[in-house]
Amino acid sequence: MRHFHALPLAAAALLITTGLSHAQATTGASLSLTLESAGDIERRIVTYQCEDEQALSVQYVNAAPNFLAIVPVDGVNHVFATTISASGARYVSGPYEWWSHQGEGTLRDLMQDEDAEPLATCTEVSNTP
Repeated sequence: MRHFHALPLAAAALLITTGLSHAQATTGASLSLTLESAGDIERRIVTYQCEDEQALSVQYVNAAPNFLAIVPVDGVNHVFATTISASGARYVSGPYEWWSHQGEGTLRDLMQDEDAEPLATCTEVSNTP
């Protein structure tokens, strides 16, 4: 079972907690990344309901030319960068792929066989009554 958690994010700066050992993590080690954009910087937090009943909170940061998604995988937030896709928005981070399209999101481990089940298949939660 996968556990998903969200990471708070400032509008113009991105704070990423590194995946350090427990001893290093308890010292509060972190990395700060500042994104500069000629245009507006947009930050959206989208909640997804996944098939395994888990809620997944994905943060999208759009600061052209950088388009990022912060997706929690096994309790660790991963920063995904957008890449080419035929449709929807495809993001990658190391071996992981997050693909969102028309309110659906799929998390895959690209190191698994091509026919392997996704790590998570989710539907965007609408706050509209």
